[in-house]
Amino acid sequence: LYAGVWGNLVGVAPSSAIFMAVYEPVKQAVMRRVGEQQSYLGPLAGGVAAGLASSLVRVPTEVVKTRMQTGEFTHAFTALRTILAREGRRGIFAGYGSFLLRDLPFDAIEFWAYEMSKKGYQATVLRGERDLNPAEHSVFGAVAGAFTGLVTTPLDVLKTRLMLQGASGQYKGVVDCATKIIREEGAAAMFRGWEPRVVWIGIGGSVFFTVLEASKRFYAPKPAQPPKPCCEGKGKKGKKEAGAKA
Repeated sequence: LYAGVWGNLVGVAPSSAIFMAVYEPVKQAVMRRVGEQQSYLGPLAGGVAAGLASSLVRVPTEVVKTRMQTGEFTHAFTALRTILAREGRRGIFAGYGSFLLRDLPFDAIEFWAYEMSKKGYQATVLRGERDLNPAEHSVFGAVAGAFTGLVTTPLDVLKTRLMLQGASGQYKGVVDCATKIIREEGAAAMFRGWEPRVVWIGIGGSVFFTVLEASKRFYAPKPAQPPKPCCEGKGKKGKKEAGAKA
């Protein structure tokens, strides 16, 4: 059940760092340029830009993890070295197009669903009286993750098939892969594995967005405290002492 975990952990930290370093600035920049009616473009653009930037790390990580999960390799660095030696850079970036086809829509839809549902809840239910609490962030994160996981399952199926083919060349590309799967296995095969995908991405979204919001609050610039007068309290004390002596 934990096959490929080390290969995944090696790449998840740098790819996540790249993703978040790109997402928030792009989102804020887009939202400043568009009106309130088009604010949804912020998370959409941020998700696509961040997904594209982090894909340079996420794709090799995904290839190594996927090949380890099939039992082809047992160690992450052995997998990376062997794939590079046998298949070159094309091997380590196998399925790159299908990965972008899956993850760019995934990132855009997930962040859009989270940001818009949170905004709608805050405006209609909370009426702007307070910010969401961690439990509410967790619920909206889980819903956004589960929804996105379900609608992008066919793209995940294509990505996985293309990454697993290695040097066999069973599929010539995304369209050829989709055509062969539907023709040979039926259209339902495009949704294979949707149940565990919805569950784990829902749980992941719940944790991710809750931690993200807590981190944003923690690292947000603190308001500057006004400096206290250097002689505050001394004047009154001096006057009292002077009156007592008199």
